[in-house]
Amino acid sequence: MAATPSFIENFSPLADRYDAVLSDVWGVVHNGVVATQSACEALTRFRERGGTVMLITNAPRPGATVVKFIDKVGVPHAAYDGIVSSGDVTRDVMAARPDKNVFHIGPERDLPIFDGLGLNFVTLDRADYVVCTGLTDDTVETPEDYRALLTDIKQRGLFLLCGNPDLVVERGDKLVYCAGALADLYASLGGEVLYAGKPHQPIYDLALEKVENERGRPVEPRRVLAIGDSVRTDVSGAIARGLDCLFVTAGIHAEELGERHAPDPEALKKMFAGAGVMPTAVMPRLQW
Repeated sequence: MAATPSFIENFSPLADRYDAVLSDVWGVVHNGVVATQSACEALTRFRERGGTVMLITNAPRPGATVVKFIDKVGVPHAAYDGIVSSGDVTRDVMAARPDKNVFHIGPERDLPIFDGLGLNFVTLDRADYVVCTGLTDDTVETPEDYRALLTDIKQRGLFLLCGNPDLVVERGDKLVYCAGALADLYASLGGEVLYAGKPHQPIYDLALEKVENERGRPVEPRRVLAIGDSVRTDVSGAIARGLDCLFVTAGIHAEELGERHAPDPEALKKMFAGAGVMPTAVMPRLQW
C-alpha cells in the first residue's frame, strides 16, 4: 500500500484508462439539495468519449425512484447511462422471501421500495424479519433513540435487512444518520444483519451486469473506476471488488480532513491507514 494518496486536480488525465465508471450519487453528483455541476460535467464528458457511467447508490429506494429525485436537484440524464441502488438489491432479497411478515423501520418516503412485492407489514411481535431503510425522522433522531427497539428485536432473534449501509449522508451542509448506523448498532448488540448496498458485493455485481448490458460486451475489472466520498462504503467496497477507486474529499469526510477544498494530506493518510485501504487517486470534487 502506498504511503500517501495520489492527489489529482482533474479527472480527464485518468479517463482514458477506463471504459466504465461506477459513481456514487449523494456526495459526488449532488449534496441532497443541488447537483454538483463540475461532477455532472465530468461524467457527461466521460460518456461523450465512449465511456459508460453507472450511478451506484446506497439510497434505500428503487433506482427509478432515485432518478426522479436527482432530476429535481438538477442532475442531467446526459451524465449517466443507468442507476443501481441498494433499494434494488433490497427488493431482490425481499422477493426471495415471499409470504413473510415484515416489520419496517424507516420514513414514509422509502415506502416505494416495497411496491409490488406483496409483503405483509406487521407489528414487531408478529414479524419474521426486519427491514431498516433509515431513521423515521433523521432531522432530529440519532441511533441511540433506537437502542431499546433494537434490543427488543435482538431478543426476538430476528435478522435485520439494511436497505442503506451508509452511516451518514450530506443534506446540504449537514450530516444526517442513515440506516447503516442503526444496522451497526444492531450488530453491536449481537444481532444478525444483511447489508444490501456498498461496500458489499451484490450491488457491484448488479452494477457491472448493467454496464455490460449497456456496452454489449464484457468489461475487464481493471477498466472500471469507482468514484465516491466514503472510505467505509465506496473505497473499501471498490477495492474488495478488485476495482480502482477515485476518492472525493469534499463529501461526508470533509470536516475530518480540514479545509473542504484543500484536505490535509496527513489526515487523509491516517484515515486510509486506519481503514487499511488506499484509493487510486484523490481529488476535492469530481471535475473534468
